[in-house]
Amino acid sequence: MKPNFQTASRVRDVRYEIRGALARRARELEQQGNDILQLNIGNPGAFGLRTPETMRRAVVRNLKYSEAYGPQTGIFPAREAVAMQFQGRGMTETTYDQVIVGNGVSELVDLVLRSLLEPGDEVLVPAPDYPLWTAAVVLNGGKAVHYRCQAEQDFIPDVEQIRARITDRTRALVVINPNNPTGAVYPESVLQALADLAAEHDLILFSDEIYDAICFDDARFVPMAPLAENTLCVSFGGLSKVYRACGWRVGWAVFTGQLERAQDYRLAVEKLSALRLSANVPGQWAVQTALGGYQSIADLVARGGRLYESRQAVIDAVERSRFLELVTPMGAMYAFPSVRADHFPDFDDHRFAAELLEQKHILIVPGSSFNIPERNHFRITLLPEAEDLERAFEKINDLLEELADEPERVQQRP
Repeated sequence: MKPNFQTASRVRDVRYEIRGALARRARELEQQGNDILQLNIGNPGAFGLRTPETMRRAVVRNLKYSEAYGPQTGIFPAREAVAMQFQGRGMTETTYDQVIVGNGVSELVDLVLRSLLEPGDEVLVPAPDYPLWTAAVVLNGGKAVHYRCQAEQDFIPDVEQIRARITDRTRALVVINPNNPTGAVYPESVLQALADLAAEHDLILFSDEIYDAICFDDARFVPMAPLAENTLCVSFGGLSKVYRACGWRVGWAVFTGQLERAQDYRLAVEKLSALRLSANVPGQWAVQTALGGYQSIADLVARGGRLYESRQAVIDAVERSRFLELVTPMGAMYAFPSVRADHFPDFDDHRFAAELLEQKHILIVPGSSFNIPERNHFRITLLPEAEDLERAFEKINDLLEELADEPERVQQRP
C-alpha cells in the first residue's frame, strides 16, 4: 500500500480545537438524532441574534454594485466609515487610506503577519489566546512567544513579564481586548504600559478589538491606537460579533502611529490583499450603516439585555457549584470557568469535554486549547438564552458530581 500523501509540518503544529475533533464528534452525534448544545463558538446567528435590519437593507440596496471585484483594500464608503470611527476615538488625523478591509479579521491577521515575518522571528502572544494568532504566526514561519495572563490577576497581562520575553528576534506584540477567551477588559493604565513597551523595543502593536462594544457593568473599552503613537499600531475590528454578521466575513485593519516608517510594510500588506483580488463586496456596503447611528449592541449588554442576563446565569451557576470557579467576564461573549483543584487535582480538560459531549450532549472547548499548560479550564459562549445556560450548567455540575466518585475518568494520562 502506498504511503499517505504528505502533510505540511507547519499545519501539524497548528491548534484550532474550537472546530476540531470534539466538534466533528458533535456532528456525528447530531447525525444520529441527538440534540447538541454547541457552546464552542461565538456565532450569534446560530443562537437567533440577527444582524440589524438596517445593515441587511444596506446590502440589498447595493447588490447591483457588488458583482464586480472591489478594490483590494476595500470600497471607499466602508473604509471612510472606519476612519471616521477612529476620528471619533481621538485619532482625528485618520484617513480612509489607513484602512484595509478583509474577509473577516482572520484573513487580515494572516496578511499582516505574512507581510512581516522572516523565519524564526518572534511574536508575543497572550496565553490564553484566541488560537488563530498563534496559528498564524506559526504558519508564516514565526515563533509565538506566549506571555501569561493569570486567573489570579483577573487575566490582566503583567507588563514586566512581557518585557522579560523580548529578544532581538521579537517583531510584534499582540493584545486582545476585550479578551477571547477570558472576557477580561484591560484598564487604560495597562494598555498604556503595553503601548510604551512596544515603542521602547520598536515592536509593531497588533490590537485585536473585535469585541470593542461588548462590555458589561462598569467595564470600559479603551482603544489602543490613541495610546500608541510612538510605534506602529494595527487595530482590528469587524462586523462579526458586535453587529452579529459572522457569515458576511467583513473585517478591517487600521494602521496608525508611525506611518512614515511603515510605508513599505503597508504596501506589502496591500500587495498580498491584491493577490486575493478583493474582500467580499456585498457585506462591505453594511459597514457605513453599522458604524453610524444607533448601536443595538448596547441593549444586549445592558442589565436586562440578552447577553447580560446570559452572563449572569453563568456567574450564578458557578457560584452554586462546589466544583467550579470563575473570573467574572467583563467583556466579549465568553466565560472561562475552571474546575477546582481541591476536588480534581489531576483534572484533564479534554477528557472532561469528551465525557460532557458523550454523556450530556454539551459541546465546550477545553481550556488548554488556548495555549496554556493548565488543564482545568474550559470556554463556553454566552450567546444562548439564560435558561439554556442554566440547564447546561446543571448538566455540567451533574457530571462533575458523578466524576467526583470516579475521578480517574477525567484524570490526566501519565
